[in-house]
Amino acid sequence: MIHKEWEERDTIKQIKCVHAEAKKFIVDNKLTPGKIYDVKNETDEFYFIIDNSNRIGGFLKNYFSEIK
Repeated sequence: MIHKEWEERDTIKQIKCVHAEAKKFIVDNKLTPGKIYDVKNETDEFYFIIDNSNRIGGFLKNYFSEIK
């Protein structure tokens, strides 16, 4: 049950939100374009970050760009 400890885990990397326009879901109240977020976990399709609600949220990778 690793997901219960994600908020306390070390940050893997940082990513920048490039847009918050979703066709199917409402994400504009959880993401801010231009803001940098800490990645706590990552899968092939999703980043798990601490979003604007200060909770862990899973978002598709197409909302973000990686910071080099």
